[in-house]
Amino acid sequence: MMNKDNNCGTKGAIFMFAGVTSLGIFGLEAYVVETEANINGEKFRFDVVGLPDTAVNEARERVEAAIKNSGFSFPYHHITVNLAPADKRKEGPVYDLPILIALLKAGKQLHASVEGCAFIGELSLGGEVRGVKGVLPMLLAARDAGIKHVYIPFANAAEAKVVNQINVYPVKTVKQLIMHLEGEAPIAPVAFSLEHHAAPAREILDFADVKGQAAAKRALEVAAAGGHNCLMIGPPGAGKSMLAKRLPSILPDMTFEESIETTKIYSIAGRLPVGCSLITERPFRAPHHSVSSAGLAGGGSVPKPGEISLSHNGVLFMDELPEFSRHAMEILRQPLEDGKISISRAAGTVTYPSAVMLVAAMNPCPCGYFGHPTIECTCSAGASARYLSRVSGPLLDRIDIHVELSSVNYAQLTSDTPEESSADIKKRVNAARKRQAARFAGTGVTCNAHMPPAMTKQYCVPEPAAEAMLKNVFDNMGLSARAYDKILRLARTVADLDGSETIAVAHIAEAVQYRSLDRKFWHSAH
Repeated sequence: MMNKDNNCGTKGAIFMFAGVTSLGIFGLEAYVVETEANINGEKFRFDVVGLPDTAVNEARERVEAAIKNSGFSFPYHHITVNLAPADKRKEGPVYDLPILIALLKAGKQLHASVEGCAFIGELSLGGEVRGVKGVLPMLLAARDAGIKHVYIPFANAAEAKVVNQINVYPVKTVKQLIMHLEGEAPIAPVAFSLEHHAAPAREILDFADVKGQAAAKRALEVAAAGGHNCLMIGPPGAGKSMLAKRLPSILPDMTFEESIETTKIYSIAGRLPVGCSLITERPFRAPHHSVSSAGLAGGGSVPKPGEISLSHNGVLFMDELPEFSRHAMEILRQPLEDGKISISRAAGTVTYPSAVMLVAAMNPCPCGYFGHPTIECTCSAGASARYLSRVSGPLLDRIDIHVELSSVNYAQLTSDTPEESSADIKKRVNAARKRQAARFAGTGVTCNAHMPPAMTKQYCVPEPAAEAMLKNVFDNMGLSARAYDKILRLARTVADLDGSETIAVAHIAEAVQYRSLDRKFWHSAH
């Protein structure tokens, strides 16, 4: 198996060219990379070309040690490794394994054909194959490119279980891989399966534990049913954070396509839990208000996903919203509007999906007690205005639902009347989402909140009486065109929860109620 008497390390030997296939990642895009190795000349030199980053250049030391410690001879001659296409930046240690295979092929120490195969993996100095980021999108790209056999680190085997129509082999060591390729000890491919490979279930808190706050619960139900952004305003202790933490318990079930999209992002970010093949619960991200703009939007020389993209198909919860930096808050405007976020760096522009449901919570003033029935607010008018102005009008306009929470009184806290459970609320949310899935089948739209204007016009037609009410509200409240569309989409969601095909007066009235709170706080502050 191991050609130890090959003269790779001797002076004057004749060497050749070899190429193997690998895959790379730039942003969310995976692409095929041809790893070419050329060995000639007598003076030792090891060059890697094709826009490699530092981690790729360091592969030289890892590959050399892994070859020798796996029982092969390292070719101490002029080695040139080219990673094509040369115009795309190559990042990370994912190319260690294909470089090693290309060198063994060029040095005639590996005789098996690698046609139709691709290799992915980092190497230890001892020849072990270590896990890498982004395996799932790379496997999907390999399948689309017609590659039939892909060799990946054993640590990433779980990701391969959700990819069919392709043979994926989990590899632990270089020796094991070579023995498989030479037909001496075959490796069993990963079996395709969608069962029992989800991320570990998180602790789910129940709405039944929350006393009172019926209006806020209803607002979050509407938000979950239609994917709408929501802002909760209320004094300290009213239950804003408590309600938000229970929101995952009523979020609609993910579709397989949504799970794949979300899992790809977590794979690229290196956030996929060990042993997890598919994320089946909607993400719930709650960054601290000290998070940087790059942490929120994504960053790095080749930008990695930030909190916004990690919340894709799920919830981004921003507690104490005015405490976030102004720049961080304004970054939200584009992704909330477009469902994607683009980040430009010297290496290029990366676009990540960000179909997020923003849920924010804040106090009505710096002390928190503006409008409280029993505790007097100690803030001056100027201090309150400055506090509220941290949340800009354009950002506020992009938040569909504004809901005010009041302090819960003693009677509500001590009431024996059982509160509605999350399970019951989720049934209505799932039913509403099924109606939306049928409505938007084949369009790429997943929920009412993401309807473009043309769809809003098509699917959000109020009854004549409801239309008259909306006209009156629009004229009297001075709503923006964006707010008008959002009211229609909200009304469509309320109607879906009601099981109604038409948008009635009651649906418009509830939707308008969710858009009036900014008039109380922001307009009065000015």
